[in-house]
Amino acid sequence: MRLKHLILYKHLMNKIKKRKSIVAVGGGHGLGRVLAALSHLDNPITGIVTTTDNGGSTGRIRACQGGIAWGDTRNCINQLITEPSIGSLLFEYRFKGNGDLHNHNLGNLILTALNNLSVRPLDAINLIRDLLKISVKIIPMSEDPADLKAQLSNGRIISGETDIDELNEITEHLIIDPLVKATKEGVCAIKEAELILIGPGSFLTSIMPPLLLVEISQALNENKTAKLVFIRNLKEEKGPASLMSLNNMLSWCENAMFQRPIDIVLGPDRDENLPNRYHQLVKNLASAKSPWRHDREALLIVFKEILSKG
Repeated sequence: MRLKHLILYKHLMNKIKKRKSIVAVGGGHGLGRVLAALSHLDNPITGIVTTTDNGGSTGRIRACQGGIAWGDTRNCINQLITEPSIGSLLFEYRFKGNGDLHNHNLGNLILTALNNLSVRPLDAINLIRDLLKISVKIIPMSEDPADLKAQLSNGRIISGETDIDELNEITEHLIIDPLVKATKEGVCAIKEAELILIGPGSFLTSIMPPLLLVEISQALNENKTAKLVFIRNLKEEKGPASLMSLNNMLSWCENAMFQRPIDIVLGPDRDENLPNRYHQLVKNLASAKSPWRHDREALLIVFKEILSKG
């Protein structure tokens, strides 16, 4: 009997080991949709979330309370909720009216309160995940507050995501100020991942910030065995990113990763201007209700396809 149990245990362990770990990097609605699609897989899933937003409710909280930007993390959590409850309704609640609370999201305020109680940001996120029964790991790119800055061709520095998104020219380069350390659990997840997804989302303000952290870019560079997939947006962005070609965006990512090449470019059509070294995977991923957003079921199918090919 003991031998039978040992064989079953080894079989189970081997099965668990065969499940490829997946890491998705980004922010905004794009990362949330990717994680929501991935959540239907049995694989270990980790989302590494941008924390430099300074707009909306998040920006107002940061201006008076400090701390990291919680908005993108909260958005990911909202999209991963599968069992509606009083807890999930509270976390998603947005205040209305004419007072100071107008347009504030309660989820942002809860996470800020936990931070003010000296709860580690990652522990605060895990507390909410447990409360809302979310299995996907969500890790902030850093647990220390920082802002995104852009340097223009004339040397001028633009500070803050909201102002960067309103530029009408391509920036020379982006800066994380101060250059904070990446969350160690996120770095470990990247090193162990067998599939890494970047995007979709606002290229300069959602996709690029995590790649600017040294520990994250080094981990991406060192993991040569993982499949690295860049997920294109379905609709052209507004602002400075609209002036960038797809090839230009991929070069920015690869430069940030110390020339670690991107393996697959996933998008709705083939870009004839891309070098042949990129494998372009063309799929119709648009949601029927919102064609500018990725359909979760369509994403899930293509992720399964990529995983099956090793």
